[in-house]
Amino acid sequence: MRLLLLVFIFSSINLYSQDHPNLILTAAAVDNIRENLGKVPMFDNYVATVQEEVDAEIKEGVIVPIPKDMAGGYTHERHKRNFFMLQKAGALYQILDDTKYAEYVKESLFEYARIYKSLPIHPQPRSYARGKLFWQCLNDSNWLVYVSQAYDCIYTFLTKPERRHLEEELFRPYADYLSKENPQFFNRIHNHSTWGNAAVGMIGLVMNDKELIERALYGLPLGDMDATARDNDGGRILDESGKAGFLANIDDPFSPDGYYTEGPYYQRYTMYPYLLLAVSLHNKIPESKIFEFKEGVLLKAVNALLNLTDVDGEFFLLNDAQKGMSYFSRELVSAVDIAYYYGDQDPGLLSIAARQAKITLDGAGFAVAQAIETGKAKPFNKKSIELADGPKGNKGGVSIIRSGTPNDEFNLVTKYTMHGNSHGHFDKLSHSLFFRGEEILQDYGLARFVNIDQKNGGGYLKENTSWAKQTIAHNTLVINETSHFDGDFDMSSRHHPEKFFSDVSSNGSQIISIQERNAYPETPLHRTLIVLEDPRLEHSLLLDVFKADSKTPQQYDLPFHYFGQIMTHDFQMNSSVSLSPLGTDNGYQHLWKIASGKPKEGFNQLSWLYNNHFVTLSLVADKQDEYIFTMLGANDPNFNLRNDKTLLVRRQNTASTLFISALEIHGSYSPVSELSINSTSTLKNIVLLLSTDSYVIFNISFKTGKDLQIALATENNSKTKKHSLTIEGETVEWKGPYLLRDKQ
Repeated sequence: MRLLLLVFIFSSINLYSQDHPNLILTAAAVDNIRENLGKVPMFDNYVATVQEEVDAEIKEGVIVPIPKDMAGGYTHERHKRNFFMLQKAGALYQILDDTKYAEYVKESLFEYARIYKSLPIHPQPRSYARGKLFWQCLNDSNWLVYVSQAYDCIYTFLTKPERRHLEEELFRPYADYLSKENPQFFNRIHNHSTWGNAAVGMIGLVMNDKELIERALYGLPLGDMDATARDNDGGRILDESGKAGFLANIDDPFSPDGYYTEGPYYQRYTMYPYLLLAVSLHNKIPESKIFEFKEGVLLKAVNALLNLTDVDGEFFLLNDAQKGMSYFSRELVSAVDIAYYYGDQDPGLLSIAARQAKITLDGAGFAVAQAIETGKAKPFNKKSIELADGPKGNKGGVSIIRSGTPNDEFNLVTKYTMHGNSHGHFDKLSHSLFFRGEEILQDYGLARFVNIDQKNGGGYLKENTSWAKQTIAHNTLVINETSHFDGDFDMSSRHHPEKFFSDVSSNGSQIISIQERNAYPETPLHRTLIVLEDPRLEHSLLLDVFKADSKTPQQYDLPFHYFGQIMTHDFQMNSSVSLSPLGTDNGYQHLWKIASGKPKEGFNQLSWLYNNHFVTLSLVADKQDEYIFTMLGANDPNFNLRNDKTLLVRRQNTASTLFISALEIHGSYSPVSELSINSTSTLKNIVLLLSTDSYVIFNISFKTGKDLQIALATENNSKTKKHSLTIEGETVEWKGPYLLRDKQ
């Protein structure tokens, strides 16, 4: 219905405002900015910074080399730098009314027009959709998204014959190449296609080309294309329903909460084309009401993305993701400005923008700078949040539990989403843990060195498939050394976990309980994670209760991917005399076995020191358990993997089973004073009292104070259901799916 409404809107418009600029930087915004130059220091200072950068580029001269390199190589980086500089130069021309910037853009565009039609397909045969300026159409789309803004800014500076020349020799052929000549790239639900849709749509809006605009919004007619075709990057080519193009790429990957199914790393990357085309449509065709599409999901997505960051603004690693990517990226600078200006002008966004210390050279950026200068910024308060996945919000999700004080923030990230398209990992019910912005239990992220030419031309490494996507690379259960869904993309894409219940109110202890019934069809999995706040603890405690229901004996591996130096362990360990891989496939071939041992049955503890605080992992061991320490790097002759460490809890020859663990952060060590404080755990024991199909009950003993009792209902999640059990002569009663109480 939403798609049909927009089809009607666009088909009934008699085209479009002829004033330029009217794409991102509008004529009205230019007038306002010029009137206020010198009055808004944050904006003025940034203009001066950009002016210095672009002036240096103009002095160097126009450089448009014939493409030949992969990402990170000279020609790739040169063309990439060109599109950034052209976009900035166009904005400077409008803001400063200095024709030298328009001349620079004009000269550059004419040089591109001179060579474009004669350029062959890029010589690097690495992509399913090779570009002409770059090795893949994705990067060609980046170029056009930025350069269309520059063209809009100098549109009226050019003569009509000059515009005709650029459009016939460069822009229209460019848009046709991205779309008509590469439908496998353009007609997909994927971040690649979103860039392609935005590129074609934005240049179409500048040129007032209705055909290109509709192509961008609704995709290409598929004609005789095989509807089941699949490219080597795992994206879908959609069927005759016409579900393709920009609107479909909003409708399908985003949940109503604004969560993007590929994960925050790629959501960050693709928010730029999403929002830039949306702003362009809003400015040129306000009747489209594009920011109301799918109940305003594009602006909701900015808020969701900011909530998917730690205290340092770095994105949590879900699916393919590079460590260290944050909301300081250029895409999020733009997203925050747009969300503030075109949204409800949330003052919390201003505090993010102030921290970014950059703005966009347009009306949105100016409004943000002006609001910050007048003291309107307020803190952006991140609380515990649950974000649904799936177009209708019914395909699992992500829960972020935040606990502790702002200086000691404790973040639990629990993933129970859909697969995540081609960037998804086989990691159902996985989690990661952050303290003060540091990873305590890590997600590996991606195996790739982005834009570093020496490492596979900056592209994905084969270890991304052989390690990073595999289940063992994540903090979740592996059965019989086989990844979830046996590593099958199609099978994993058809299923998602289900939330059993949650309580993430941020007032005291918080809990999330989730189930997965398809990753191992004969073995349903159920994980409950509790972030416990208790006066007996220095910081929050993570409790993990992981059930596996199997009728036949098998091998279970539960990894803990940690950072730090081991301090103590109260179980016997034997170091390996010589190193050998732990297994042969599914990621195990990359793990060196460096030590192993047999824990004592019942309560065991391992502690380590990381970034000057102590971490203790308490485990309840079964008689079938073996503890294995591993180091990443086996079968990695090119040293593509980090040498990260893992504790693997292995339980063999066991049918239905239960894993209970507690992770505690405590104390500190000062290398200056050489003083160690509170270096030992507060926990004294964990005793399992009951484990059935319907219930799990256990006690936690502290070194001071009363014991804590935890009871979980694992079959009935009703909040009103009353439970009563007798255990060791004591009656335990509660209402709802869980109980946390001090023992009397």
